Amino acid sequence: MFFYIWLVTIFAALWLYFKDAYSRFTRYGVKQLRPPPPLGNMGRILFRMEHLADHLQELYNAFPEERFVGRFEFTNPMVIVRDIEMVKRITIKDFEYFLDHRTIVDERSDPFFGRNLFSLKGQEWKDMRSTLSPAFTSSKMRVMVPFMMEAGTQMIEELKRQMRDGKVDHLDIDCKDLTCRYANDVIASCAFGIKVNSQFEVDNEFFMMGKETVSSFNFNQMIKFFVLSNFPNVASRLKIQLFTEETKIFFKSLVSKTMKDREINNIIRPDMIHLLMEAKKGRLLHDEKTIKDTDAGFATVEESVIGKKKIDRVWSDEDLIAQAILFFIAGFEGISAAMCFTLHELAVNPEAQDKLVQEIRENDMKNGGKFDYTSIQNMKYMDMVVSEVLRLWPAAIALDRTCNKDYNLGKVNSKATEDFYIRKGEVIMIPVWAIHHDPKFYPNPTKFDPERFSDENKHKIHPLSYMPFGFGPRNCIGSRFALCEVKVMLYQLLQHMEVVPNEKTRIPARLSTENFNLRMHGGHWLRLKLRK
Repeated sequence: MFFYIWLVTIFAALWLYFKDAYSRFTRYGVKQLRPPPPLGNMGRILFRMEHLADHLQELYNAFPEERFVGRFEFTNPMVIVRDIEMVKRITIKDFEYFLDHRTIVDERSDPFFGRNLFSLKGQEWKDMRSTLSPAFTSSKMRVMVPFMMEAGTQMIEELKRQMRDGKVDHLDIDCKDLTCRYANDVIASCAFGIKVNSQFEVDNEFFMMGKETVSSFNFNQMIKFFVLSNFPNVASRLKIQLFTEETKIFFKSLVSKTMKDREINNIIRPDMIHLLMEAKKGRLLHDEKTIKDTDAGFATVEESVIGKKKIDRVWSDEDLIAQAILFFIAGFEGISAAMCFTLHELAVNPEAQDKLVQEIRENDMKNGGKFDYTSIQNMKYMDMVVSEVLRLWPAAIALDRTCNKDYNLGKVNSKATEDFYIRKGEVIMIPVWAIHHDPKFYPNPTKFDPERFSDENKHKIHPLSYMPFGFGPRNCIGSRFALCEVKVMLYQLLQHMEVVPNEKTRIPARLSTENFNLRMHGGHWLRLKLRK
């Protein structure tokens, strides 16, 4: 009897606890999908039944009259913003209330991943943004194009070699592997100053370390990610870390050795390591765009006043290593995903591919078979294609911000009678994927239609409804680099190869629930054929 009394007491206490926790929104009239305890709205994601992007779109579409809705990660409340004018308030006007991302990797236990630009908070983030911003201007990207072209040449040569050896005129490949290897070689050269040929040397250490760090973001790492972000104290006591000790040692050794060698031998190479070393010495200044400099495209985000501010702060070598690791992660996974989905859309929309190839050929004729940063940025249809891919398949599924002081979000809808206050420490999320797929902003949103971004139509796009690289001062610092790399890869590949579907191509495409990253269910299988 004593046992049963305790059992009933425990269940009653849990019931009261969950009832109170999950009433955070309903008591103020904020709509939500029912959050079954103890996982909240995370169940279908954790059990790999639904991708986060599809989950957020379902929530976004469920309550079309609401300005914002509620969601729970376990018992932690999160506000999902639906109203794009509110997005502007949060990311720009009242930015100081929502300055930081939520903590995922604690800098005390993992400084190399916890002190990068994405993870830093408050004034430290502002200072690091100001320090790094000059490294990502158009003039700095211009000198990195040859490094990208070199990686592209390696890719084309290896594809042709495989065709010659196999005595075939086509290859059926998983484009995720192809683009990861290309992105790996670009980031190795542009960020770390080393030459790698991952297309030929398939198991080289740099690529395998990248694959382990980023690409294999499997179910176990998903669990770690949500424990780290939702239960930091538990994660700290259990010493849970997202990345292995081997990964940290590899990158620390690589960056430290490279910087030391350059200091001793006075080596200057116009890559990210050089720029970081210049930043540490206070020599990296924010140069304004000149007449000859062209933005990387419609999706390019502008630097804010914060990024253009000059500071005198001195950073440690560990801080610089943390930034180099961030460049690698973003370059390896995010950019390769954009390339994969671009190739898929061109394969299943051959008319768009033909039009882009024609533009490439015209550029070749005009420039004697050569291209550079300026010429590739002046290709209008290329930019239309890439802009539409980033709308349809945005790598940043959602933007998160932590509220650092109680904030009045206003009324949840036109019929509400009282305002809703988000509390300090609570998280808001801006569902980029769902907004990009809202027919209110993009008619027939699942259709791949580059014409949305033509000179005749792009003025119709609400600027707050398109944010593949984020919005406001905390936008993606590397948008120019990413866009430039995707375009260089497309230019070189389509010069030599035709991209078509094969028997394994997934039509229509849908996201895999096996991985937290943006991956296609069944793989990114396509056929590459030699152009005649």
